[in-house]
Amino acid sequence: MTRARKGLPSNRGRLTEEPAKGGGSARWEDWYTNSYLLSTNAERQRDASHQIRQEARVLCNETNNQTIWDEHDNRTRLAERIDTVNRWKEMLDKCLTDLDAEIDALTQMKESAEQNLQAKNLPLDVAIECLTLRESRRDIDVVKDLVEEELHKEVEVTEATKKALQQKISQAFEKLCLLQEVRQQLNSDHRGKMETLDIDRGCYSLNLKSPNISLKINPTRVPNGSTTLQQWDDCSQFNKNQAEAEMKGAIELREAIALTIAKTNNELEAQRVATEFAFRKRLWEMEKVYSDLKWQEKNTLEEIAELQEDIRHLEEDLRRKLQNLKLCHTRLETRTYRPNVELCRDQAQYGLTEEVHQLEATTAALKQKLAQAQDALDALYQHLAWLQADIACKANSMLLDTKCMDIRRKLTMPAEKFVPEVDTFTRTTNRTLSPLKTCQLELT
Repeated sequence: MTRARKGLPSNRGRLTEEPAKGGGSARWEDWYTNSYLLSTNAERQRDASHQIRQEARVLCNETNNQTIWDEHDNRTRLAERIDTVNRWKEMLDKCLTDLDAEIDALTQMKESAEQNLQAKNLPLDVAIECLTLRESRRDIDVVKDLVEEELHKEVEVTEATKKALQQKISQAFEKLCLLQEVRQQLNSDHRGKMETLDIDRGCYSLNLKSPNISLKINPTRVPNGSTTLQQWDDCSQFNKNQAEAEMKGAIELREAIALTIAKTNNELEAQRVATEFAFRKRLWEMEKVYSDLKWQEKNTLEEIAELQEDIRHLEEDLRRKLQNLKLCHTRLETRTYRPNVELCRDQAQYGLTEEVHQLEATTAALKQKLAQAQDALDALYQHLAWLQADIACKANSMLLDTKCMDIRRKLTMPAEKFVPEVDTFTRTTNRTLSPLKTCQLELT
């Protein structure tokens, strides 16, 4: 026990004094003080050591607990961060998948629009070919009829549909470029998330026994280019929002392209029907006129034949009247040789004279009528020529329109099954023609 505990007097003011040293005799007081100082200093040193030991143990326990909890908390933070990054990676995965699907869908729609645009060349070529072919019409048939108006309208409609489709194709190309650009940004963000996950998962898997842990130089530095958590989240959210906005625009564009394709096809089909209706109506009109002209030609030929027969009768009558006139002239001339008083103007003389006048008048009337008949015959021949020329024009026009209708079969029949029904070079038809269509063979 210490002196303080035994109730010995305390010398606190001299605790720092050292025991006496050196030779010679010491006083009792010095001896006692020296012993007391050694004892009290030993006790003080032990108390201080004990305090330090206790504090060291507390500090070790506290720091161990703090280190364990810090490591646990940071491991939890790493796990939460891995989950956060992984969620973003999965969202970017889904966004990339949707974006790839939309790029494929828009590409297919663009290709469909290009195919439709390419297919519009056939109606345009057919309409232009029909217009060019109908320029071979002749004379009065060179008229701006409903067929020509519909063909010009078909050309305008086709060119308008091609322009609309080309515009949508250009928009689709621009949208695909934007989608590819957004995809590159998403893909870059996705790769960054993948690398981050690999790094954080590697950090999460480290422990005190890991062989590859070591001290690093200035590990707490802030690397250049570091961003805040809000900036990181905003960047990924911006990429995702931009991709979704572009996909929404692409969906709307696909719907617009599909609508344009359907609309242009419907417009072309309606115009095709209208044009072919005009062709059929025009053919019906020309067939009707052609039939009437053929009937007129037939009647004119019959009239010419009858008039020619009547002219022959008139000429025979004139010849007979001339013989009768010759007879009368001869009788009258012969009777002038009667002698003397016998040269009298008797009834025979009056009768022969009257007969001559009658024959001359009859001959004049017959000649006049013959001249009129000849003029009528010439007029009939001239009108017949006009009829036949007009019939030829109608036949040519009907053949051209029939050829146009045959050409237009390309619009509704596959190319591999198309066989022209009208020969382009000989302009003959392979179909069984009705009596009214036999005129088409007259131009061969």
